[in-house]
Amino acid sequence: MVIAAFSTIVEWYDFTLYLYFATVLARVFFGPGAESLAITLAGFAVAYLMRPIGAVVFGHIGDRHGRRHMLLLSVALMTVATLLTAVLPTHAQAGPVAGWLLLALRCIMGFSVGGEYSGVVAYLLEGAPPGRRGLVTSLAAAASEIGALLAVGVCALVVSLLDPADLDGWGWRIPFLVGTLLAGSVWIARSLMQESPDFERQREAGTVPPKPLRHTLTHRRAGIARAFAISALGSITYYVGITYVPAFLSSTGAMTERVSLWLATVAAAAVIIVTPFVGILSDRLGRKPILVALCLLSAILPAAMFALMAGGSPVLALLGAVVLACTAGGVSAVGAAATAEQFPGEGRVSGLALGATGATAIFGGLTPYVAQLLLDRTGAPMAPGIMIAVVALCVLPVLLTMRETAPGR
Repeated sequence: MVIAAFSTIVEWYDFTLYLYFATVLARVFFGPGAESLAITLAGFAVAYLMRPIGAVVFGHIGDRHGRRHMLLLSVALMTVATLLTAVLPTHAQAGPVAGWLLLALRCIMGFSVGGEYSGVVAYLLEGAPPGRRGLVTSLAAAASEIGALLAVGVCALVVSLLDPADLDGWGWRIPFLVGTLLAGSVWIARSLMQESPDFERQREAGTVPPKPLRHTLTHRRAGIARAFAISALGSITYYVGITYVPAFLSSTGAMTERVSLWLATVAAAAVIIVTPFVGILSDRLGRKPILVALCLLSAILPAAMFALMAGGSPVLALLGAVVLACTAGGVSAVGAAATAEQFPGEGRVSGLALGATGATAIFGGLTPYVAQLLLDRTGAPMAPGIMIAVVALCVLPVLLTMRETAPGR
C-alpha cells in the first residue's frame, strides 16, 4: 500500500509538470507570441482526452487480470513518454514539428495516466480496514499533491537558478529528466507489490467479470453517474484552483513567473497538510456531509479568491491560492473514497474509468484552457472562479441525494 501511494507522487509529478511549466513550454515549443500559452494549454486539454481511453483499456486489465499487472504496465509507458519529452527538439531547432511531437507524447502520457489514479485508489481502498478507508484512500490524493508540489518546486528552482536564455535553451529539460528517473524507480518498486486482496477474493470465488466494461455498464450506471459528478467537482477545483494559478498570475501580470511558481509551491504544501485530516473526518462523519460542505465552499469562495490574487499583493495572492488549494485538496481527499465506494470489487476499476476519469477529462484537462480563454476575452479575473462555482452548483443536487457510502454510517 505504501508503494502504491508513493507511486502516485511520480504520476502527478510527471503529469502536472506540463501545466506548471506551461509558460516556459509555450516559448520553447510554440515560439514567442501571446497565443503560444493558449496553444500550450489547448495541447494539455487534447492530451487529457486520452485519459478516459487509457482508463478503459487499463481498467479492463485491472478488473480482468489484476490491479498489480495494470499498475506495472501504466508506469512503464509513462517512463518512456517522459524520457522522450526530455530529449525533444525545440521550436528553434525543428519549427512547428516540435510542438506536434510534444503533443503526441502528451497524448501517450494522458493514456498511461488514465490507468494510474483509478488503479491506485482501488488498490488502497481494497487493502484498507473498513473504518479507515477515507484516511487510507486520501493518501492517494495527498501523494498526488506531493507530486504536484515536487513538480512546481523543481520548476521554481530551475526558473530561479537559470537565466532566460539557458532556461529556454536546455534548462527546461531538467524537470523531465528528474521525472524519468522517478518513474523508473516506481516501476522497480511496483514489481514487489502484492495483488489486491479484493481481487484475490474474486479469483478464489470465481466472480472476476470476463467483460468488466460491459458488466459495469449493465449493473452500475447510477454509480458511474455519481462518480462522474464527484470527480467533476474535484477536477475543476484542482486544475483551475491549483495548477492553473501560476499561469493565471503570470498572464494577468499580477506576479512574475518566478514568484507565481513559489507561491503555488506554498499552496501545494498546505494541501498536503489538509488532505489526511479531511480523510479522517470523512471516516468519522461520513463522505456525504463533507462533500456537501466542500461543494458549498466551492460555489462561494473561488470568484473572490481569483479577484484577490489579481490585485497584485503577494500576501493576498498567497491567501487566495491557499484557500483555493485547500478546498480543492479536501474535495480530492474525500472524493477518492467516495467514488471508489460507488462500485463493488467486481468491475471497480472500469467503473472509476467511466465515471471519475471521464469527468476528469472534461473538467480537468479542458478547464485551464477555457479559463485562460475566458480571461483573455473578458479581462475579468473572476472568470475562472465563476467556472468553478457553476460546476459546484450543478453537482450539489447529486451530492444531496446520494446515499452514504462510508462503512458503518
